[in-house]
Amino acid sequence: MSSKDPRVEGYAKALFDIAQAEGVLDQVEDELFRFARTLENEIRLRDALVDPQLPVERRVEMLRELLGAKASPHTVNLISFIVEQGRARELTHIIDSMVELAARERQRAVAEVRSAVPLDEEQRQRLERALRDATGKEITLKVIVDPSVVGGLVARVGDLVFDASVRRRLELAKENFGRGRDG
Repeated sequence: MSSKDPRVEGYAKALFDIAQAEGVLDQVEDELFRFARTLENEIRLRDALVDPQLPVERRVEMLRELLGAKASPHTVNLISFIVEQGRARELTHIIDSMVELAARERQRAVAEVRSAVPLDEEQRQRLERALRDATGKEITLKVIVDPSVVGGLVARVGDLVFDASVRRRLELAKENFGRGRDG
């Protein structure tokens, strides 16, 4: 997730410091993370945010209209700040670095979990325990509802990927079936 670009890290640290100073780190971190995942999937939005033909004021206005009541004013202001600074192209990297910084500060690892359906609190707690046991680290879950995950879920903690999706189980069954026929 993390970029080692000093500018990206500097902006990430600034976002972290501001959110922490304002006492809204948890909420802002979660909203920024969700916005970054949306930005990865919404090409038109990403293109609009980096379009040099579109005045910065219009890009910020577009962000404010889009996020409106969906995000706290703190989050909207931080994203707007990055866009105003001409760093929209690095926005997802800045946010991911900020999320990692927050996790490190709490001495935790970020687990990006993609699930076909929302997880209830009990499922989140069981998953967090399982990932903690598997990695030996305290975990901060970031759950993304992703319809492309056909049943089950896929979790990524750093470079480790835990794929418990139906698609992966089918692939494994197909591989095992193929081996059984050959032998």
